[in-house]
Amino acid sequence: MIGILLALWVTHRRYAARGGDTDMVWDAAIVAIPAGIIGGRLYHVITDSDKYFCDTCNPAAALNITAGGLGIWGAVALGAVGVALLFRWKKVPLAPFADAVAPAVILGQAIGRLGNWFNQEIYGRPTDVPWALDIYYRVDANGEFAPLTGTSTGEVITSVHPTFLYELLWNLLIFGLLILIDRRFRIAPGGLFALYVAGYTLGRFWIELMRDDSATMILGQRVNTWVSAVVFLVSIAVFVWLQRRQRAVVRETE
Repeated sequence: MIGILLALWVTHRRYAARGGDTDMVWDAAIVAIPAGIIGGRLYHVITDSDKYFCDTCNPAAALNITAGGLGIWGAVALGAVGVALLFRWKKVPLAPFADAVAPAVILGQAIGRLGNWFNQEIYGRPTDVPWALDIYYRVDANGEFAPLTGTSTGEVITSVHPTFLYELLWNLLIFGLLILIDRRFRIAPGGLFALYVAGYTLGRFWIELMRDDSATMILGQRVNTWVSAVVFLVSIAVFVWLQRRQRAVVRETE
């Protein structure tokens, strides 16, 4: 929630600076937030279907978002579709808003990664680097293993790469680069959002290679590794196409 509020504040300032109607920011939030939650849950359930649809599983658990499980890919995708349809219905250009929201979204994602620290989740392989994260054995009132809700016994199970911290820092780096690029270079409308997608997926690709928790595998690689690679290539292609189209328009008007 802190990430969402911070993202809204940044978007409001950036969209106003572009001359946009700031009421559209709140309208977009009303659409994007629920759409993002639904999309994130759908992506998680699809890519981790074995947790919900098996002989001993309870399919109704797929609807229980409070138990965890939201995929950022589905959240951004369905949220973006919802906002695009809103702007189309309102007959307002989408590209200026997309460029205004791009740095805000990745800033919100950075803040959201703090939740993985509280939940002791999405960490990497065991390591002995100085900044390794210690994972403690936790038990409930009955002495049963309870990694999320239990109390620590003081026993360290393992020390791992804090990959969620790596992603948090990477997202902050991309946030800064997007702000810098937006100020110093002439980017085609919509291009900054494409760069946000490319920047995020590039970082997610190498971070996914450091993780060894359970995940759906395709040809020996985690599904999110493949998604990162494909979306990165598509976003770069879109950025190049937008830049070329803008140069062609400029030449025609000269």
